[in-house]
Amino acid sequence: MPGRMILVVVVVGLLIGTAPTRAEELPKKYQDMADRGLEWLAKQQFRDGHWEAAGGQFATAMTGVAGTTLLMEGSTMREGKYSDNIRRAVDYLIKHSQPNGLIGEVNAPNQGLGYLYGHGFSILFLSQLYGEEDDPDMRRKLEDLLTRAVDFACKSQTNRGGWGYVSAADGNNFDEGSVSVTQVQALRAARNAGIVVPKTAIDMVHKYLKDCTTDRGGLIYSLANGGGPERPTITVAAIASMFSTGEYDSDLAKRWLEFVKPQVPVDTVGSDQFGHSEYTHYYYGQVIYCLGEDGYARLFPQSKPSDRLTWSKYRSTFFEFLERRQNKEGSWTGTAIGQVWTTCCYLTILQLDKGTLPIYQR
Repeated sequence: MPGRMILVVVVVGLLIGTAPTRAEELPKKYQDMADRGLEWLAKQQFRDGHWEAAGGQFATAMTGVAGTTLLMEGSTMREGKYSDNIRRAVDYLIKHSQPNGLIGEVNAPNQGLGYLYGHGFSILFLSQLYGEEDDPDMRRKLEDLLTRAVDFACKSQTNRGGWGYVSAADGNNFDEGSVSVTQVQALRAARNAGIVVPKTAIDMVHKYLKDCTTDRGGLIYSLANGGGPERPTITVAAIASMFSTGEYDSDLAKRWLEFVKPQVPVDTVGSDQFGHSEYTHYYYGQVIYCLGEDGYARLFPQSKPSDRLTWSKYRSTFFEFLERRQNKEGSWTGTAIGQVWTTCCYLTILQLDKGTLPIYQR
């Protein structure tokens, strides 16, 4: 692991104060769940290296998310059970990268709502690979791709500081919370790996998210069209993005957390699925994992111990839900986006304790 990434991991560990549980210490039934899910996911990859959501949508985004999920297992491009799958995913993304830095295709019918989801999730995936890549030729290739991709992301930012489904130029300066969070986490992953990321881009999106925050502490959908009501799901994702940038004691993150906590109570979490539930828990799991056993108490020292969010409490409830809902072949069924997306979200949560990727480490 490069020295820069070691420093990031050490600093995060000091801030949160809780070491990750080793994978071999997890209950076997949870490991078995993850193994079945990973095996199913690997089988869904197309010959050219991509994954896709229901109806052939979100090909670039699903490839980035699925590739990251396999990396969390511990495999790399050269070693491990899923090395071939990871290598083919990388080849697909390189092949579909554009000279202007976009990872994906502007007018492809398989981009879903737009190409920036795929762009962000692909940067996240490739940044984790780049940080560990030893082959000089591949490292240069990834460095060039990621440098151009970061530049494209920054140029796609709106003048309010957020991102939309497509670039500001292509989308008439429209922006919204979920894509903005995807870009923040991607840019942080790239920066952690050693790619230069302008500080102004991060500062602008932090201001954007702050401007989206209501007096109650929840985020609205967008500043571009009036916003509408608060969105707990986007608020959860924003907390994860703030934690990804190392701001664990941010007053803004604390406000968001206070808003979200009663909206998605841990003691009943997983009792049923709801709209965007897998997306919500994809980020909520990251947030609570980062908090560990005493992070919430540090943020809210006056809180009652019984009311505090802890990883052990969340895991004991949500992992049981995952066990009940896993399909026999290893996948999970969720919203209309499809089983690949739902399975990747839940496998991400199941594998956080492995501590394999810097972007998800405490």
